[in-house]
Amino acid sequence: MAACSPNRAPDRVEVGQLTEAERENDPWAALGPVVKRDPVIKLLSPVSGLEPLTWSEDHRISASSTSGISLMEVVCDVHGNKQDLVLHRTSIPVPDQVCELKVGPAEELLRAKDKFSSSSDPAMSQSFMLDRVLNPTVGVHKGILYTSWSPLGCDTNGRCLLASLTLDLRLTIHSSTKRLQWTVVADLTQLYGESLESRGYSVQGGQPPKANLLDLAELQRRYRMQTPVRMEWSSVCTTQHVQTNNECKDVGTVLLAVLMENGDLVVWQFCLPMLGKDSVLSCNTIQSGVLSPSVLAWWEYEHSGRKMSGLIVGSKLGPVKILPVNLKAVKGYFTLRQPVVLWQESDQIPVHNIKCISLFHPKQNCNCSLVVAARGSYLFWCLLLISKAGLNVHNSHVTGLHSTPIVSMTASRQGSSIYTCSMDGTVKKLTPIFTDMAVAFKQEEIVLPESMAGRRMHGIAVSPHGAYLALVSTEGMTNGQHPVSRPYQVQFVTLKTPNDAAAELLESPVQSLFKQTDLLDLVRWRVLRDKRIPALLQEELDDKVHNTGSPYLWRLKLFLVRVLYQSLQKAPVEARWRPTHEDSKVFVKDEEGGVAGEGGGGEEEVVSKLQDPEARALEEQTGEVIAWIEAVEAHLTREHMKRVLGEVYLHTWITENTSIPTRGVCDFLTSDPTYEDRAAQVLIGHIQKKMNKQTFPEYCSLCKEVLPFTDRKQAVCSNGHMWLRCVLSYQACQTLAYRRCLLQDSIARLPVPEDPDWIKRILQGPCTFCDSPLL
Repeated sequence: MAACSPNRAPDRVEVGQLTEAERENDPWAALGPVVKRDPVIKLLSPVSGLEPLTWSEDHRISASSTSGISLMEVVCDVHGNKQDLVLHRTSIPVPDQVCELKVGPAEELLRAKDKFSSSSDPAMSQSFMLDRVLNPTVGVHKGILYTSWSPLGCDTNGRCLLASLTLDLRLTIHSSTKRLQWTVVADLTQLYGESLESRGYSVQGGQPPKANLLDLAELQRRYRMQTPVRMEWSSVCTTQHVQTNNECKDVGTVLLAVLMENGDLVVWQFCLPMLGKDSVLSCNTIQSGVLSPSVLAWWEYEHSGRKMSGLIVGSKLGPVKILPVNLKAVKGYFTLRQPVVLWQESDQIPVHNIKCISLFHPKQNCNCSLVVAARGSYLFWCLLLISKAGLNVHNSHVTGLHSTPIVSMTASRQGSSIYTCSMDGTVKKLTPIFTDMAVAFKQEEIVLPESMAGRRMHGIAVSPHGAYLALVSTEGMTNGQHPVSRPYQVQFVTLKTPNDAAAELLESPVQSLFKQTDLLDLVRWRVLRDKRIPALLQEELDDKVHNTGSPYLWRLKLFLVRVLYQSLQKAPVEARWRPTHEDSKVFVKDEEGGVAGEGGGGEEEVVSKLQDPEARALEEQTGEVIAWIEAVEAHLTREHMKRVLGEVYLHTWITENTSIPTRGVCDFLTSDPTYEDRAAQVLIGHIQKKMNKQTFPEYCSLCKEVLPFTDRKQAVCSNGHMWLRCVLSYQACQTLAYRRCLLQDSIARLPVPEDPDWIKRILQGPCTFCDSPLL
């Protein structure tokens, strides 16, 4: 197991493709792709709302319940040797105060409610008294109705925002700017209510209504025009803003479409990163004309280098159609000229979930969109592709899929598979297969483990790269009897094998370990269980690293070696935090689990370890792995130092202090005689010539002594004051506030207003060792 010299085999199969003999001897092949993973997450409250389980692009799962949102974050821990999934749990509680929609003056509203509640006309009084929105005194349901995750890159840390809709119709956006802490960024219900009030509750661009709140129809109209049904995020797009000097600046934006009960579509546009209500760029209302709307989804289509966008709206009565969305000042987007009807029959089968998948049509050699909608126990599908004749629409239904209505449907973001689930616990996987003009579906039933069979399913969610399937369920009937209590659980099963995950990681175009956490966790699980890196994976990775030198592949190699090191460690018998109660002697346990103290007990243990051949071999292997880790970390550090020096050279003048320890980084790179890199030597020569013998050293903020650059992780002055170094800029972090990697791998300093834009760009990058964001 050499640190930098991979063993190459001339005749080798690809990762994920095993020979028959290897498949027979491989214990993982017997497990199959569907394996239950621990732990099982118990929810404290019953689930509520529609699609109670959703999975974000940054690997956080939200479970909607009557008490709030339970959040679970999947983390690939490199500091522990437990084989279970590592989940960080947080929650967002339901607000205690009931949401009250603004429909007009408070005094006029009270008079209207008294009039309708005491009306002699039973049609008027009963329609008012039984409506929970118009008359909250009947009793407001408490809980979460729906949640929706934004794409990556929407908050200040480059992660996802969470839009939540409560059962009392409060629509808010939450952000996790700090670790395990959620804050409300914007209350869209309040903002939209203020916007409607400013224009007299009229249609956008129209005249204020003549009727007042004493008219029941007008009161219902004002409530329904701001009663959300669903909301969905678009992908991140770019908008051009004209500056004061007439220069155009590209600004990242994201859209949130909200479907109202009266059929209106409210499209919010936010600039990124979203910091609050000041980030709202526009709010437009589109009339869909859909009666009894029930579901919403974005349709984004790319054709000939241009992007088309629209909103798919489904109805409780059955129809489904796409509405055009005109994105002004958005680069590369065009829109439909008129709405496109995908299904027009009002067959009273409600549409309760829609997914839109972008695919490549191999027969027509062009991009296409596949729209699938859950309608009762049927699955409606529609294939849309643009040809010379225009937009072609092919649609049909998949029947006989489930014997009971579909309660949840999900689709992988990086694949074409669709997963459906019915209440009886049946989970089906559908894979589209293209024909000459249309599409057919290959149906497979996901055989769940025995411990999950017979449970009552409420929702499913698939991980971004299709490695895991999360299921929220409760206990079903036993011997025809309902259980006394119904505890709700979130369980995880695998959908891919570790070999498949390793093959996808090697060939991935994403080039980010953090974005592929679900695939990475499968490989981590195998290394911990086998206590070795799979030979095929190691050989293929070494070959690719040698041929391409990709930093992504080096980080993948570092991750595997770190997990291998953890697999060789023995779990402590007792918790390290628990104090001992021995009064005779005080022992100090070191990191390797040994015992040091007075007497001969420690020496006898060391001698026994040296005489044990297995312990000696394990110690030698651990030493080799540690050397391997240090070699890979040193390579990644040098490569990042070269990038930082390149930015310094491009953005500085002669003898300019950039606050980055440029001279120290140059000396650090040249201090190792074994490091020979012609590009680095040339770059260092140019920088030293530009600096003209200027050093610009860093000084300790406590004693004003020089901080030498002798270690990439920390800086120690002559008086012994130690400061940690930023992993992105290599500056000494001499403040109490700094950011830390999600895997607690490294730290980075916070940008200050005095920093130029190019230093702020450096500080926005992920961790150089594991690609994780710095929070």
